[in-house]
Amino acid sequence: LERIRLEMDLRHAVERNEMCLHYQPIVSLTDGKLIGFEALLRWHHPKMGMIPPFRFIPIAEDSGLILPITIWILHESCRQLAEWQKIGPEYSDLVVSVNISGKHLTKDLLIDDVVGALQSSRVAARTLKLEITESTAMENAEHTIHILGRLKEIGVQLSIDDFGTGYSSLSVLHRLPFDTLKIDRSFVNRVGEHGEDSEVLQTVISLAKNLKMRVIAEGIETGPQLAVLQNLGCDYGQGYFLAKPKGREETE
Repeated sequence: LERIRLEMDLRHAVERNEMCLHYQPIVSLTDGKLIGFEALLRWHHPKMGMIPPFRFIPIAEDSGLILPITIWILHESCRQLAEWQKIGPEYSDLVVSVNISGKHLTKDLLIDDVVGALQSSRVAARTLKLEITESTAMENAEHTIHILGRLKEIGVQLSIDDFGTGYSSLSVLHRLPFDTLKIDRSFVNRVGEHGEDSEVLQTVISLAKNLKMRVIAEGIETGPQLAVLQNLGCDYGQGYFLAKPKGREETE
């Protein structure tokens, strides 16, 4: 019953302005410079308060509501990015990352939705990054290669998300035009105080470098984890140790 109620309320959440975006900083692990943000969806329900994404995103996926919600995220995050890029020349290359669902990736309309968001916000295509999970990318590999190729023609960046949790075929992986590879937080969490259990991290970072991809580690929560990633040559990072996701005003 709760699921049905949430789905009904979710259908009107965007038009009632109940949705908002929080932004988690992504920083360079070599010099600490702010690279950009990952846009993360939040739902402030009028009666139930803040509903965590793990409760409503699966409902949005199953019901197909994820499509209009993602279009809203694309437009809102690009609009916000355009404002931040105008603050000063040092922020003109800020990047925003938006998560794209498997449902959206199967639709050719995704191309039009991305172009629409870029045109209405007037941000440069290279400053929008689309994140696609590894399992989603591999679901229909040939179609994914086709869609990602068209997105690259537009000029947006592409990132393979949650790497290590799916089952990538290496023969397919090198054909996917990803710019960055995001290591799943579960591999970062395993690293001990003195760098033990970091072998998988080392392997994934080496694989990404050989495939000419930049590497982002998510879920950095301790100083030792950060130090290990820096020593392994990881390019970028995000996580509570660096900064929590925050609303627009707090982010500024």
